[in-house]
Amino acid sequence: MQTPAVTWEQRRMAEIVIDPFPSAEALAQFWHGAWGNELPQNYQAVLARSLGHVGALDGDRLVGFVNIAGDGGVHAFILDTAVDPAFRRRGLATELVRVATDLARERGAEWLHVDFEPHLTAFYRGCGFRPTEAGLIRLR
Repeated sequence: MQTPAVTWEQRRMAEIVIDPFPSAEALAQFWHGAWGNELPQNYQAVLARSLGHVGALDGDRLVGFVNIAGDGGVHAFILDTAVDPAFRRRGLATELVRVATDLARERGAEWLHVDFEPHLTAFYRGCGFRPTEAGLIRLR
């Protein structure tokens, strides 16, 4: 007998919040834990210009995050998808991207883009992104 699939709601360990605007201190602490480096300077200004962002909270603690940048037209971009190491491998990043996808659609985007490193290919394909040709220039 096959075990029924467990839904996100059944295994949920964090509350998904639209546009949470965490404090600079909370975001810096999360960023350091998730990425292992310092939060980019003035990230609050980035969030203020974003099409939206999605957070995952465990109580008051930020444990997951994804930012959605927009071009002011039909294109939106997933950026900075991250999950606290203690909350990984539970489907949280997938749920954050799913909610971000719905949010971008609701806010007028027709196309959602994402750039990622090769080791994340399976994850983003699993989220519904398909391969495209793209270009990149490193500016710094």
